[in-house]
Amino acid sequence: MNFAGLARLSFEPAEAHAADAASRTVPTTGKDIRGREEQAKDCRNYVEHRGGAYVFTYEEPDTSAYKRKRVRLPDGRTVYRVIRPVFEAALEDLKRGSTPNGHRFDGLVVYDIDRLTRDNRHLEDAIEVVEHFQRPIIDITGTLDLLTDNGRTVARIVVAANNKQSADTARRVRRKHHALQQAGIPSGGPRPFGWQAGKRELEPTEANAIKIAAKRIIEGAPINAIVADWNRLELRTPRGNRWEAVTAKYVFRNPRICGYRSRMVRDFHPETGKDHVRFEIVLAPDGAPVIGQWEPILSVEQWEAITAIIGSNTIHNRGVNVRTYLLSGMLRCGKPACGQILRAVKTATSRLKIQAAPFTYACPSTALGGCGGVSIVGPKTDDSVSELVIRKFEVEAARRSAKTGPTPWPQESELAAVRADINDLTQAWRTRSISGTRYFALLGEREKLESDLKAERDRWIAKEHRTAARPIDVRARWLSAEMTNVERRAYIDDALVAVLVYPKVKPGRWTPDRLEPLWRQ
Repeated sequence: MNFAGLARLSFEPAEAHAADAASRTVPTTGKDIRGREEQAKDCRNYVEHRGGAYVFTYEEPDTSAYKRKRVRLPDGRTVYRVIRPVFEAALEDLKRGSTPNGHRFDGLVVYDIDRLTRDNRHLEDAIEVVEHFQRPIIDITGTLDLLTDNGRTVARIVVAANNKQSADTARRVRRKHHALQQAGIPSGGPRPFGWQAGKRELEPTEANAIKIAAKRIIEGAPINAIVADWNRLELRTPRGNRWEAVTAKYVFRNPRICGYRSRMVRDFHPETGKDHVRFEIVLAPDGAPVIGQWEPILSVEQWEAITAIIGSNTIHNRGVNVRTYLLSGMLRCGKPACGQILRAVKTATSRLKIQAAPFTYACPSTALGGCGGVSIVGPKTDDSVSELVIRKFEVEAARRSAKTGPTPWPQESELAAVRADINDLTQAWRTRSISGTRYFALLGEREKLESDLKAERDRWIAKEHRTAARPIDVRARWLSAEMTNVERRAYIDDALVAVLVYPKVKPGRWTPDRLEPLWRQ
């Protein structure tokens, strides 16, 4: 008979991380459970010693046979299942009697029943293959027998016991992590950007880059400008990769940056059937944030301002790819029957002797949905719109009289009162002063009000910090080499919805009167 082996290890250090393997999670499934290579070798020896042929190995690295994940079925229902695609593929191949490399496949062998499964649903799938397709699944320790009724009953009992063992381990791990969180001790995983390998002391270069970037974001720079700057300076993520907007947002959204202990939370979206990951501040029993055992980079006020700006995607994708042409996507054709977005068009080389402008903004042709009847000199248009935006911010700066700090949110006491109500309700429910029905009814109302107030507070903080922190001398900063086109575009997007461009009144003559700015309210 031809047998294939199934070798699984839940937490196996990767070869690429051999240097720090000692600090990583190690197998906790018993001293008799060997690595995948040793499992496959033992299974091969077991089969060949008894006259069989060992033809294939199904390998499952870093695969849990216990942990369930939320999945969405084809009929739209959301269920929790243990995800093991290699195991499921092995059962399907066993039904057909053929391995992926084309060999005849008569049975499956595992090192121990624990390596086959710790989930009763998967055990029943294995029993179905053995019972109805007459293809054995065996282990080399002799405890697995799915060919008889008694053997299947014993297997169900053993799998249930193993499942209980995994549940006990998971509970102990959760308690350990909870204790670490409450003590403010850093969690596992790669080092966070801005800190050294111990996750407590700052890495000077990265920490300084975060401080500079935080100031720029509060002043109005989009996250893409920060990403471009970090990549230009050849800063890399802790894993050695180039920066992207999503990884940069991850850094600034983490409460660790201001000294708070945080944890990752997965929120389930019922419509999409997917998990959405977010950061959550760990709270002490008295409701106060837990302070981490590391040196913070930003103040709490700075972190709240930044998360208020980028947390709700208020600058999402602003300034993306706006590096050569400042007003790409901002200018629109002013003809009433058109209104299409003007595109930047490079000036032909043959015309450069006559027209010095290297590019123009032009309405697309009728074949591309435009009218093709409006074009305007690019650099002069950029300068004119920039001047309008600079003047707007100068007027606002004069009205603020060089305001240097944000105004406190006027409803802060109301939010604090709502949170106090939630704490009081929780204590009353725990002491059985109110019923569970009453508690959850009132809790839902309070939590909804808290969520609405917090969203309003975030909008207020974002507006106040970005307004107050905006540099007073906008003109000098705008004209300096320090400000990039991406950042200038962020200011333009803050001030303008669009700019209408009307046809020429007199041929060959530039006039800014052709531009009509549409200001944001």
